Amino acid sequence: MSVEVTWWGHATVTVEDSGVRVLTDPLFARRLAHLRRRRGALPPAEAARADVVLVSHLHADHLHPASLARLAPGTRLVVPRGATAAVPGLRRVAAARALRVTELRAGEECAAGAVTVRAVSAAHDGRRLPYGPRRVPALGYVVRGAARTYFAGDTGLFEGMAAEVGPCEVALLPVGGWGPFLGHGHLDARRAAQAAARLAPCCAVPVHYGTYWPIGLDAVRPHEFHAPGQEFERQLARLAPEVTVHRLGHGESVRPKVV
Repeated sequence: MSVEVTWWGHATVTVEDSGVRVLTDPLFARRLAHLRRRRGALPPAEAARADVVLVSHLHADHLHPASLARLAPGTRLVVPRGATAAVPGLRRVAAARALRVTELRAGEECAAGAVTVRAVSAAHDGRRLPYGPRRVPALGYVVRGAARTYFAGDTGLFEGMAAEVGPCEVALLPVGGWGPFLGHGHLDARRAAQAAARLAPCCAVPVHYGTYWPIGLDAVRPHEFHAPGQEFERQLARLAPEVTVHRLGHGESVRPKVV
């Protein structure tokens, strides 16, 4: 089996499997509201090249219309069911770029070339403010090709996670956030290690940390920005030493050994 994983920062990852480029939660902004990119150069133009793009949920750092506008016309875009109706900016960019939008619920799947994308549950608030209290459930995705790659999006630990995700060789797991404190429905490094121990993949790649941070809070709990990837590696070595951790820098790639 051969799969290549490239981390562009935050939750933005390219997974190349069976000749298909899968891009997750593209965010190519230097600044987003009160957040600024503190580490890593902005991803190059090639980062927006994808055959299929997966959006896990509606929060602005995961569904970013200006970043979606960089996709090539006709790109397949997979989003949670209800997202198009809930987010006017998504409707506009999908029409302008002729994106082929597929909406999924947990348990549903779609084909994208030689890979299959299956949506799975995520324990995370699916609302997108200020568009009202309507909830569109957050999702994770399992990409099945030569390998099975689980992209968790944003999620907390939940009962049945491993059973719903099923066997996977590669797990892309959030291990932090963009502020000094993580709210409900997130994984920190310790909980992400627990999730990886339950999932038992061949390898895990920590994401969703060390990229964006609130303006003016550089000196507030800076370890929450810098340390989650290393702490995830330490925790997982204790809980499941058989799982290989690939701690990537921004723009770095790895071809994990999967069996």
